[in-house]
Amino acid sequence: MEEERPSGVISKGLGSLISTMRRLLFTFMSSGPIPQHIAFIMDGNRRFAKKWKLEEGAGHKAGFLALMSVLKYCYEVGVKYVTVYAFSLDNFNRRPDEVQYVMDIMYEKIQGFLKELDMVNRYGVRVLFIGDLDRLDEPVRIAAEKAMEATAKNTKTYLLVCVAYSSSHEIPRAIYEACQEKSGLALASKRKNSDANDDGIVNEDDVTDVIKVVDLEKHMYMGVVPDPDILVRSSGETRLSNFLLWQSNNSLLYSPKALWPEMGFWQVVWGILKYQHKCYYLEKKKKQA
Repeated sequence: MEEERPSGVISKGLGSLISTMRRLLFTFMSSGPIPQHIAFIMDGNRRFAKKWKLEEGAGHKAGFLALMSVLKYCYEVGVKYVTVYAFSLDNFNRRPDEVQYVMDIMYEKIQGFLKELDMVNRYGVRVLFIGDLDRLDEPVRIAAEKAMEATAKNTKTYLLVCVAYSSSHEIPRAIYEACQEKSGLALASKRKNSDANDDGIVNEDDVTDVIKVVDLEKHMYMGVVPDPDILVRSSGETRLSNFLLWQSNNSLLYSPKALWPEMGFWQVVWGILKYQHKCYYLEKKKKQA
């Protein structure tokens, strides 16, 4: 016991020193523009497991720990919204046993997330699951609903988890719902204002309301938050993989070489510094859009 105490004191002291230095660095960075929203494509869990010759599933477990660290650093530096791409709608086209394996992992990770509610509530994180949730296995969907309910009162920061999501599904869905809404409103208005002579009958060819961008974005899954300032894909890949194609038009694309389980403090710092360097150009592009 006596021999363990000095090492424990040193470890605690180093941890406190590192935490203080991190806060100082974040304070310095806060003198420049801080991105409001960062989105992550979490790529490289399997390659990480293969690289280190780990058992199946170990890469995803390491990836979950990396997610917790990345979230902490983002929220400490002042990022309000963090979005992660957890499961693509396209992944349902894989073999049934592969899909079930991913569903089991997702359920395990949501349950693990619920056990981290102390940290989640400390940062005031509200969790939102985004996508076609009806496609999820019932236990996964129920666990997701519990996580959203447990954090519903938090409003300081947000974590959006995209599951059963793809832009090629989100965009046509938004177009369809916007058309349905416009058509319904237009028909109702014309019936109300029609002359008594025509008995309120409306020719649908007369419905000419234009669908505007704002109408589409209102019906997007991601319409609940601002567009991402930075879109990060780990493992050095630059493909967007059907993720936030509509929303990332004016985003900084950042592709660190680290596999997702290797992502941490310095990747977050460098991403924000790159954003600060390009911020004026990105904001100018947004205004011109």
